[in-house]
Amino acid sequence: MRQVLIIAGISLLLAGLFFPYVVKVWHFLDQLPGNIRIKRNGFNFYFPLATCLVLSIVFSLLFNFLRKR
Repeated sequence: MRQVLIIAGISLLLAGLFFPYVVKVWHFLDQLPGNIRIKRNGFNFYFPLATCLVLSIVFSLLFNFLRKR
């Protein structure tokens, strides 16, 4: 558990340092074709389905790589 918290803390620190670049990547992920966006009068619904899948794959690969080390 301690290692997970240390990795999470380092990840948050790096995300904070590279925030301008993270915003550009997030804007790209926001425009993926699998995201669900419904706009009606007085109602907005957004569900980032494709973004969740991409981030899940990236984090799974990252954590598997770190676990094998």
